[in-house]
Amino acid sequence: MRYYLIAGEASGDLHASNLIKELGRQDQEAVFRCWGGDLMEAQGAELVKHYRDLAFMGFMEVVTHLPAILRNFRYCEKDLLAFHTDVLILIDYPGFNIRMAKFAKTHGIRVFYYISPQLWAWHSSRVKSIKKWVDKMFVILPFEQEFYARYGYSVDFQGHPLLDVINSEMKMPDRQEFLEINSLPDLPVISLLPGSRKMEIEKMLKIMISIRNSFPGHQFVVAGAPSIREDFYTKILGDTGVRLVTGQTYQLLSHSAAALVTSGTATLEAGLIGVAQVVCYRGNVISYLIARRLVQVRYISLVNLICGKMIVPELIQQDLNHANLTKVLTEILQSGPGRDEVLSGYRELKKHLGGPGVSARVARLMIQYLSQK
Repeated sequence: MRYYLIAGEASGDLHASNLIKELGRQDQEAVFRCWGGDLMEAQGAELVKHYRDLAFMGFMEVVTHLPAILRNFRYCEKDLLAFHTDVLILIDYPGFNIRMAKFAKTHGIRVFYYISPQLWAWHSSRVKSIKKWVDKMFVILPFEQEFYARYGYSVDFQGHPLLDVINSEMKMPDRQEFLEINSLPDLPVISLLPGSRKMEIEKMLKIMISIRNSFPGHQFVVAGAPSIREDFYTKILGDTGVRLVTGQTYQLLSHSAAALVTSGTATLEAGLIGVAQVVCYRGNVISYLIARRLVQVRYISLVNLICGKMIVPELIQQDLNHANLTKVLTEILQSGPGRDEVLSGYRELKKHLGGPGVSARVARLMIQYLSQK
């Protein structure tokens, strides 16, 4: 079969790449074409456009880049038809992908959605579009089944694919070896995960490194996104002494005493690896004010959302400042109730997310559905 996949950010590239690998194992005649990233390409998909050219944050940023976004739509529509695909597989990235779902469906192309947009957070009205334009939805968060059921839409939940990713990469160097490989001193590590998009990295990293002098017995190390050039980080870090490690996020987290993490998939990665974290977010003021009026959930961290309660501390917008960040990081670094609550909460988190083999199960279901023409 011929598969066309669209992922618009780093986490989508990761999960789509594992899906491509499993689809290829189970369908020997599979041909893949994609909008995504290096990982999808490495699994044999022909890469049309990289996600780093697609990622725009917030309402104001989208408006600013609207001409480029519209050009991408038109190009993708033409490319999709020219590929003569059997199915369009969309991975999160709703602003782009829901429109592409409509286009594909109106042209007689089957549409699968893997990793639901977070409609439960602030765009429940889009469920109507999902029901109309998407043939099959494969969700990765347990509460999403109940959410869609309220709208009379049946979805498949096979677990969270991060379980497979982390399990496959947990054969890691020990701490001393990791420090030596990266020329790091033998000090407790505070890892910084500022995001995967340039706009959010620049904003979040400046805030994160601002508290480094409050923790003289620790070293701050940035987990660099593979799609971002090293010199982009070094311009921000300057002579602060904060180090950069690229392509080793899980290794870095596994050897960290604590982490400062920008809201997103990385909060779940830190939780599954078991490192105490502070979840951070600060966006464009106008974008944030609009979002605050629309958002329908109590938390921004996936850890807290999945568990239905506050497991990891969250610092959002004006609350994300030097004083608060220093205070909360101190609390989770020290042995005591604050750190213990986070680490015990992670055990509960893992119970909600299903067992390993998620990508293989999703691939198997997709092939079954495609055979039922």
